[in-house]
Amino acid sequence: MDNINPIPEIVGETTDVEVWLIRAGLKFSDLGDDAGSIAIRKQWREYQAAVQRCCAILHQPPSKVQLGGDYAKLRIPGGLKGTRGGGEAKTRGRGE
Repeated sequence: MDNINPIPEIVGETTDVEVWLIRAGLKFSDLGDDAGSIAIRKQWREYQAAVQRCCAILHQPPSKVQLGGDYAKLRIPGGLKGTRGGGEAKTRGRGE
């Protein structure tokens, strides 16, 4: 019980913007018209495009794939003060 991780490991991708924002401890209502919020909206569009490509290539739903490599940084929203960055992971289907 010494190593309790309050943020569970992110497994799989999402098409729900609220779920994606929660990864950085944000809510949609936190976004405004400032530069950071605009950057997060752009990152969401890039993330969704990457998820769609990955799902099409692997013939899997978003919950069964995980972005990695250059796309791993898109997994967790960045741009607002106090947000976390993405981790490294390989693009793969779950169970491979």
